[in-house]
Amino acid sequence: MHFIDEVKIHLKAGDGGNGASSFRREKFISHGGPDGGDGGRGGSIIFECVKDLNTLIDFRFQQHFIAKSGVRGHGANRSGISGDDMVLKVPLGTQVFSEDESEMITDLTTHGERVVLVRGGRGGLGNSNFKSSINRAPTHAQKGEEGEQLCVKLKLKLLSDAGLLGMPNAGKSTFLAITTRAKPKIADYPFTTLKPQLGVVCVDDHEFVLADIPGLIKGASEGKGLGDRFLKHVERCGVLLHLIDGAAEDVVENYSTIRDELKGYSPELLEKSEVIALNKIDLLSEEEVKEKTAALKKFLKKSGQKNPKIFAISGATQDGVKEVLRELWKMVVVSRSV
Repeated sequence: MHFIDEVKIHLKAGDGGNGASSFRREKFISHGGPDGGDGGRGGSIIFECVKDLNTLIDFRFQQHFIAKSGVRGHGANRSGISGDDMVLKVPLGTQVFSEDESEMITDLTTHGERVVLVRGGRGGLGNSNFKSSINRAPTHAQKGEEGEQLCVKLKLKLLSDAGLLGMPNAGKSTFLAITTRAKPKIADYPFTTLKPQLGVVCVDDHEFVLADIPGLIKGASEGKGLGDRFLKHVERCGVLLHLIDGAAEDVVENYSTIRDELKGYSPELLEKSEVIALNKIDLLSEEEVKEKTAALKKFLKKSGQKNPKIFAISGATQDGVKEVLRELWKMVVVSRSV
């Protein structure tokens, strides 16, 4: 399934049915009164937020949605049937904007949440509603109202408890694959992951959702590489897991590059709780692991962290992975309570 996180669609609610102009005509009753029924209400278009979706692909191939109109009224005071509402299901984290993106109409973040985007038109009144002591036989019946219509832009920001960050080829996809049931593409070249992936992590009988954000590079916040498309998903992560490629020549530069891009996109991202892990230690000697861990701690202390903690792990051998997951869970519990 393709990952689609931005679409533009047109919504048209159903029109109300026209009221009927009718008179009672029965045997022995030659001059019965008006008995025109009311028209039915047009169907509205409703967005429903569901947890089982993580893409907007359903809107990729259909951009126009029209709800059913109400049925016109009939004689014998029979009202027309109202048009059915149209319910469009969207993933958690879907934001609905006006066509020019100047206004956010709604932000859907809770499973089962519903929002009426366009309302169906009211049905017209039949001529029986206009009978009076002055006008005993009105012929006028009201037309149904037109349903509302609106062009909107949908943007998806994935909701997850934790987000997996790192330079391309840092081992994020491997980490996601061994800790969840997600099956991301894994290869030994950069930009293997071209779309965000979600997986459910189970650790010590606890569960949380982990998102693998495609690799960022220097300048991502300005549109370079793939990062400018996916940095927005980091905003909805409660905690960040920063994987650093231990085989890289300068691990400090790799770490600071990602932090700079987060700051460039939104300084608020730097305030999120973070777990740092030096990955691929199976490719390093014990001395190299110590040196690179010490270099990262020194940089973090200069940045203001008093007692920085660096986890040394290997996604390939799973060394240290359980400890990282337990640390993540602790932070996820805190972020959920905020």
